[in-house]
Amino acid sequence: MEKIYVLDTNVLLQEPRALFQFEENEVVIPAVVLEEIDAKKRYMDELGRNAREVSRILDGLRNKGMLHEGIPLENGGKIRVELNHRSFHFLRETFAEMTNDNRILAVAMNLQAEQEKNETHRNVVIVSKDALVRVKADALDIKAEDFLNDRVTELDQIYKGKFYSKVAKDTLNQFYQTQNLPVSEIGVEQLYPHQFVILKDALGSSASAVAKADEHGRWLRPFFHESEQIWGIHPRNVEQKMAMELLLRDDIPLVTLTGKAGTGKTLISLAAGLFQTEDIGMYNKLLVARPVVPMGKDIGFLPGEKEEKLRPWMQPVFDNLEYLFNTKKPGEIDQILAGMGSIQVEALTYIRGRSIPEQFIIIDEAQNLTKHEVKTILTRVGERSKIIFMGDPGQIDHPYLDELNNGLSYVVEKFKDQAVGGHVKLEKGERSGLAQLAADIL
Repeated sequence: MEKIYVLDTNVLLQEPRALFQFEENEVVIPAVVLEEIDAKKRYMDELGRNAREVSRILDGLRNKGMLHEGIPLENGGKIRVELNHRSFHFLRETFAEMTNDNRILAVAMNLQAEQEKNETHRNVVIVSKDALVRVKADALDIKAEDFLNDRVTELDQIYKGKFYSKVAKDTLNQFYQTQNLPVSEIGVEQLYPHQFVILKDALGSSASAVAKADEHGRWLRPFFHESEQIWGIHPRNVEQKMAMELLLRDDIPLVTLTGKAGTGKTLISLAAGLFQTEDIGMYNKLLVARPVVPMGKDIGFLPGEKEEKLRPWMQPVFDNLEYLFNTKKPGEIDQILAGMGSIQVEALTYIRGRSIPEQFIIIDEAQNLTKHEVKTILTRVGERSKIIFMGDPGQIDHPYLDELNNGLSYVVEKFKDQAVGGHVKLEKGERSGLAQLAADIL
């Protein structure tokens, strides 16, 4: 049965082309949504960009007819800007205050009352990223849904870059002897490129092996490191060894690392970057960047030059560099970095328009990036550069992102079947026992 979908502002600000993703149904945009989008279009960030994109899309549709009367879409649906259903008659007894959210609810409620009088009754559904709007809609007996089309996968299907497989003892012996094993021997037809497999004896003995699929995902091979210790960092668990393998491979220009706080993502990435930049000269520069997204209330404008303004945001990176360089005195790391000149730490605010060749690029806290932002960053990568995206999708500070629609998860899923990319999820914390316990139970 055809439905009427009433869109909340946050849906369009998250995905401007959501207008075209409701198949053969009618999409209604309340007038208050246009007001909220208009208020955001001057922002010089992702919200402003999306607001302007929505404006352009609606302006293009306007050429096909009157938006308040409804315009047919190519997918068989219809889009309409709703101007008349602003009455609070049905809503006043429950939610008396005329907020923008309540005005959107009023549109849906009035449309629903109108549909109940029609012979061809259509269900009215509010689509909102705001959980409280959906809760209010339920209280008013209006169907409400989250917008899920922007999610790159389901929560239980997020690619981890590794899996466990139980095999016969003879298969393990064959792998050790030949250093090669077709993936058909572990019961699968094909793996993703560079996917890791932890092989264990099916009979329960302690025999095991760690293998990595080739770039075609058809053969398993062991992996080794020329040095067990890089810049004083020794991998403490098998997942960190997997991450180090990806970070040190020059034929894998894109690496994604996910994991809870304290799993060592930033530290081992910096160590691998310093080794390949300073020790063996594979790259000309080590570039470390992270998005400027505050946790909690923003502290406002900061005094000083650009470097001084960015220092609080970049401090986690400097903390890891101080550990790697074993500095003891205040300001010593700044003197070291100034003398080296090949390490650059900055915010992602300044990356648009750049071309970054022959550099080892680390993007920290990438879970706070949108799909558009990670696309912008990846298209900056030049020849002979390597880029690492890392973060914890479970700790997101961006108001419009969640574990499944953020830029980091998007890159992980879209590149999992590409030979240029490699991914691993780190699950064991190594920062401290307290940090691991907090990550697990809080």
